[in-house]
Amino acid sequence: MSNLSTQRRIAAVVTGAGQNRLWFDPEKMGEIEAAISRDDIRTLLGSGTIKVLPAGGSSKGRSRIRKEKRAYGHRRGPGRRKGAQGARAPRKRSWIQRIRAIRRSLRAMRDEGVVNPHLYRLLYRKASGGEFRNVGHLKSQVETISGRSR
Repeated sequence: MSNLSTQRRIAAVVTGAGQNRLWFDPEKMGEIEAAISRDDIRTLLGSGTIKVLPAGGSSKGRSRIRKEKRAYGHRRGPGRRKGAQGARAPRKRSWIQRIRAIRRSLRAMRDEGVVNPHLYRLLYRKASGGEFRNVGHLKSQVETISGRSR
């Protein structure tokens, strides 16, 4: 087989594609070998003796499979983690989620009449001080307070 590296290089420059993306017609190797100028290469490109193959991409198949597995908890073990727990789920973010849920449920209880405005304000301040672990803890405290007041 003849050495067509020069023709491949010239064709790559002419087309703007990489050398590995060029296809040479195996039936017309003699014509390609005779092509020594850019103009000759352009003629071969026009006749279809030399073609530019489409650019290949990265397949998303493997990443989709990985994503599906992570959705139900696989591939998330300690060996995969880089960074402390506080870096992956900051304490401030968890506080924001918790306090918003508590305040939302407090508002709902006030609107439903479970707690009066005075008790609402008292519980709101306690929630801001971090007295309640979660909404369930808040509701249990409300039950004990309302049980005492009766």
